[in-house]
Order: sequence, then structure tokens, then C-alpha cells
Amino acid sequence: MKPRVACIVSASLDGRIWLSRWSPDPSQLKGLFERVHDEIGCDAWVIGRTTGREFARRDSYPAQTSERFPREHWFATREAKAYGVVLDAHGKVAFGRSDIGGDPIVAVLTTKVSDAHLAGLRSEGVSYIFAGETELDLALALEILNRELDVERLLVEGGGTTNGSFLRAGLIDEIHLILNPAVDGTRGAPSAFDSPDEGPNKAPLRQMTLEGSKPLDGGALWLTYRVHNQ
Repeated sequence: MKPRVACIVSASLDGRIWLSRWSPDPSQLKGLFERVHDEIGCDAWVIGRTTGREFARRDSYPAQTSERFPREHWFATREAKAYGVVLDAHGKVAFGRSDIGGDPIVAVLTTKVSDAHLAGLRSEGVSYIFAGETELDLALALEILNRELDVERLLVEGGGTTNGSFLRAGLIDEIHLILNPAVDGTRGAPSAFDSPDEGPNKAPLRQMTLEGSKPLDGGALWLTYRVHNQ
């Protein structure tokens, strides 16, 4: 069973997501994302590898281990109120911590990840699941999170690449857009939903329905859309 998936995006008027590039100074807008996150609520939230590295406290795990691990899901805890899920197909993130903001980390891996990386995760109490052999199967990852950890509501909070991947997979049920009174204007800057340069990049959307709008501090606007996938 798939959890209900909501995507939270904080973007400038031109759809860009790097606050450091925005004008005017967006300092008064900081904290709005966290506020919306808390108001929506969830059993788990998910970010991609790049965003996950921003939370990492070490550069790498030891490159070698004498241990061998079966490619089976491993959980340090199953009783958390919420989980922080990090998509890390090839085992590139060395966390140096077991939680983010009190939410236990669950790494989503492929079976090609090395035993040394699994040993590093286990040593820090970082749970992990496998969702694919060489590339991540997002639908499978959601099914595993629901089955193993009772995740019924998940928030996608990635960068544009992660957001776009879930959208193109037809897995997003609602979008919460925080539209900020700022502009980026930089050609090629990361956007709310990015796609790869090659391969299919059109999301299977049938319709999006506006379900709510709410003014936020600093002139920002919280827009809620229900997504109807094909």
C-alpha cells in the first residue's frame, strides 16, 4: 500500500528554490517551510542525496570491512513518531548521526551498495531499506515504508531533482507551494521540479485542483493543490 504523498515546495515567483540567490533579501521568509511542515504533519519526510549531505557530519565511512550483510532491510528502531528518509541509491552519504531533528534516519539504498557502507550505517544506528538493484524504485520504497514502518503520510521535501522524480513517477497526491515575494532570475538555477536532461521528463498529470490558499508572514502565500495523476 502506498502512503499518501504530499510535496512541500518553497519557491520564488519564478519557481526557483535557492534562497541565497533571491532578491530582495529573503531573511524575513526563513522558517515558513518548517511552519508549513509542522502544520501538515507526517509519519515520514523524504529528501534526496544532495540535501541529505547537507545534514551529514562526516565525509565518509571506512572503505573496507570484513563483515558481510544480507541485502535485507535493517531497522534500528520501528517506534518513532516520524522518520527522516534519505534517498541514497549508491551509498554516498556518511551521516555521522542517527537522526535529523530527532527523527530517526532511514536510508533508501540499492542492493549494489557496499558492505562497508552498510557497516557504517549500522555503527551509527541508521536504518536502511533496499528498493532496487542499481536504480531506486520510488514506488517500491513507499510500499516498504508503509509495510515495515506503518508510514501512512509522507512529505517529499527534496531538492528539485527529488521533487521531480516523485512527480514524474505519478506518486504525489498533493502539492503545498509556498510562493515567496522574491525573484531569482538566474538562468539554469534549480527549480521546484527539475527533470534529467535525457529520458522521459513529462509528469503524468491529468489535473491539479486548487484546494486552499493562506497568506503567510512577509507576503508569502501557501497554495495547496490536489494532484490527479493519469
